[in-house]
Amino acid sequence: MPVNVTKDSIDIGLVTGNIEVMTIFYRDRLGLPEEAVLDMPGGTTMTRLVCGTTIVKLLSHAKTPEVANPPGGIGGGTGIRYFTITVDNLDEATAACQAAGHKIAVTPREIRPGIKISMIEDPDGNWVELLQPS
Repeated sequence: MPVNVTKDSIDIGLVTGNIEVMTIFYRDRLGLPEEAVLDMPGGTTMTRLVCGTTIVKLLSHAKTPEVANPPGGIGGGTGIRYFTITVDNLDEATAACQAAGHKIAVTPREIRPGIKISMIEDPDGNWVELLQPS
């Protein structure tokens, strides 16, 4: 039996070894409002950030896991390699992230008529695609 979807978006959880720099990137650089900081079972802390109807959950364990995602975005491995945020200020947001020292993995470009993207690497090596329709 298929799931009965009740929300028009999915939420995403990112486990990090450095919650402070990840929060600065997502909250301060990308401008996602902080909804809550929650203590979870087992010594995990979750910082919840709002992105439209999506919640970006940054999780920090009391003991950082030894294994991490391989770097390199789309070409770095299998699994979830990036996620997309649709914006109306792609050039400005990308430039602000670059000025703050974040790696721009894909510079702003039109990938098909009416669709422009850039990809920014977060402090843990995850790629965030910014997409702007014209």
